[in-house]
Amino acid sequence: MTGPRIAFMGTGAQGASIAADFALAGLDVTFIDQWPAHIEAIRANGITVNLPTRQINVQVPALHLCQVAEVKQPFDLIFLVVKAYDTTWATQLIKPVLAADGFVIGLQNGMTHEDIAAVVGRHRTIGAVIEIASNMWVPGVTNRQNDHDESWFAMGALDPAQQHRVEGVADLLRHSGHVEVTTDIRSAKWMKLVVNAAELIPSAIIDTALNDAARAPGMLDVMRAAGYEAMQAALADGATIMPIIGMPPTMSNDPERYVDEIFEKVLSTFSREDTLTTSLQDWRKGRRAEVQEVNGWVVQILQAHGRSAPVNQRVVEVALQIEAGVLAAHPDNARLLFEHPPA
Repeated sequence: MTGPRIAFMGTGAQGASIAADFALAGLDVTFIDQWPAHIEAIRANGITVNLPTRQINVQVPALHLCQVAEVKQPFDLIFLVVKAYDTTWATQLIKPVLAADGFVIGLQNGMTHEDIAAVVGRHRTIGAVIEIASNMWVPGVTNRQNDHDESWFAMGALDPAQQHRVEGVADLLRHSGHVEVTTDIRSAKWMKLVVNAAELIPSAIIDTALNDAARAPGMLDVMRAAGYEAMQAALADGATIMPIIGMPPTMSNDPERYVDEIFEKVLSTFSREDTLTTSLQDWRKGRRAEVQEVNGWVVQILQAHGRSAPVNQRVVEVALQIEAGVLAAHPDNARLLFEHPPA
């Protein structure tokens, strides 16, 4: 083992595949997860990652949540790869085992960097953006649909005084894909939230793969409209339009055209025909999705500026009905999202 002590807090579909790359590179990495069967499977058989054209397997140390209290030597870097709504408690759990000069890196959807900073301090927080399609249905096995050449990350410190240290962390993450370092991680995370608002929950509501959702009658217009509102929220919140996920720097500065371009990039580059969004995977596993942390965030920010987000509001309302068991995810739900349902 070489380099800093690293932990991945949250080793589901995304976290496990990235952490496996770290382990194969000879880094000192520990898996921590809340799914007991997953930890036991890793201990017994190692972590297996199925990639488009290859499979990897590696033996790694793996801890149950209750064993974090047994850690004696602090971690220099902790990659947080849990659901956005789990950020605060997960950061509180690992704070005692974070080195005094260490970082928590939030590889998550949503604007979670501020939640992390509220617990460990801005000087110990690195915000990050992740773009990988993956899924996990069996403990100890993750299916990653984008190999390293198609995986994209961005990173940036919340405290400008710590920005010079981010490149070193980025070099470690480059074992798993392309990494860009930015001085405006807040805007980068907003740009990712824009496309997440368009794709995650809307496609889950109609219970279908992302590409199929974009082809369903009327749904592309709904998804784009959700993204347009999210972009309005981003700009109202002070974010800057910027290219992410490998888009060229000469892309349009028109807010709605940007949404169209980045959505098309996700569909054409990062999404396969059978790609299910993380939100639909959550629902099929009986778990709640990041409804309030993505579409609900758009509604909240625009309301704070005296504006409305009717499309995202409808998405939130229908999604919460599904999570409450009042509705089931189904293609017929598309009509509930249309402002003027087709006859």
